[in-house]
Amino acid sequence: MILEHVAIWTDNLEELKRYYIKYFGATANEKYTNEESQFQSYFLTFESGARLEIMMRPGIPENKNDRVSAQHKGIIHLAFGVNSMRDVDEKAKQLQSDGFKILRGPRRTGDGYYEFETLDPDDNRLEVTTKYQS
Repeated sequence: MILEHVAIWTDNLEELKRYYIKYFGATANEKYTNEESQFQSYFLTFESGARLEIMMRPGIPENKNDRVSAQHKGIIHLAFGVNSMRDVDEKAKQLQSDGFKILRGPRRTGDGYYEFETLDPDDNRLEVTTKYQS
C-alpha cells in the first residue's frame, strides 16, 4: 500500500504552486475547476512519485493553530528528502536568501538525520532532511 497524496487548503493557489515547483521540483497538472462549488486544485508530483494536492474554495475557515512557533495535534509537517548534508545546506541558503524563514537548523538530530525546518508561503511547516554518516 502507498500513501497516495496529502492535501492542503490554501487561499493562494498559484503562489503555492509556484513555490513547490521552484524550490522542490514539483510538476503540476492542469488546474481542475468545479464552477458550481468554486473548487480549484492542482496535483503537484515530485521526483519520488509522491503527490501534494493544493486546493482552494471560498468559505474554508482559517487554521486557528499557531503553526509557526507551536506544535499541535494532527499533521504538523511535510518532509522533503535530499541526497546529502550539502544539499540540505544549499536548500536552506536558497530559501533564506529568497526571504523564507529558517525555523531551526540545519542541524544533526539524535535519530541520525541532518535537517532544517522552514515554512511555505502559507506557513505550512516543512523539513528538508537527509541521513548523515557519523
